[in-house]
Amino acid sequence: MVNSQWHGIMRYLLKGVLVCLVCLGILGPMAPAQAYDNPELLPDEATAIIDLAKSLSSRQEEDLNSEISQFETETGWKLRVLTQYDRTPGRAVKDFWGLDDRSIMLVADPRGGNLLNFSVGDAVYDLLPRTFWIELQTRYGNQFFVRENGEDLSILSALESIEGCLRQGGCNVVPGLPQEQWVLTLITSIVGGVVCGFAAHPRKPGQVLAWQWVLIFSPLWGILFVAFGIGPVVTRTSDWLPLTRNIAGFAIGALVAYLTPAFNQQSPSSET
Repeated sequence: MVNSQWHGIMRYLLKGVLVCLVCLGILGPMAPAQAYDNPELLPDEATAIIDLAKSLSSRQEEDLNSEISQFETETGWKLRVLTQYDRTPGRAVKDFWGLDDRSIMLVADPRGGNLLNFSVGDAVYDLLPRTFWIELQTRYGNQFFVRENGEDLSILSALESIEGCLRQGGCNVVPGLPQEQWVLTLITSIVGGVVCGFAAHPRKPGQVLAWQWVLIFSPLWGILFVAFGIGPVVTRTSDWLPLTRNIAGFAIGALVAYLTPAFNQQSPSSET
């Protein structure tokens, strides 16, 4: 009798513990979820910028707000900027700004590995594909760019690229050729030239140029030179200087490789 009562008490206690655990498990995730929908963080007046992280100065915010308003009037595209750190209005901004298919919201949050994130309407992808947004985020939102130039320039540069591309009817890539990206294209151009030069080295007596080997290796040096050395340059800038340097780098690499005979020629065999 005592044992049955004891078991009954234990069952009630276990049920109570389980109920408490379930309640804690349910209520635990719900509390932080309130941080993702905080309309009280929204300003009272209409504005295109909500700078909770104070990434922009007062003058920058004022000028940018005027610029975005004028851009929306001229083009019909809606640009909005939200900066946040430990507080965010979350989903409440969608109704506050009336975001639709022709809207672009830039979210600057330094807590992640990249400062910039974008919420893009479906109609925007017809002019600016997903690869554009990935490149834009990588170029202006990376930690090195933000550390050297600041969060404000990261935001302003990204918006400038977006506005410029929308005004000209769309872009497949982000305009402009950063120094580090050009250096990479120059390196691939030189490597492509070296491959082409070694392939062209004569392999038969009296042969000046091994065209057959150049053609055989053309997929390799062609990808290095054309796809990785020339393509990124001509699609991002109309400046002839980086293009000329890459072509010169390819030619020099090919010439040096072609004129390197030390280990490409067979040494004459001695006859007895």
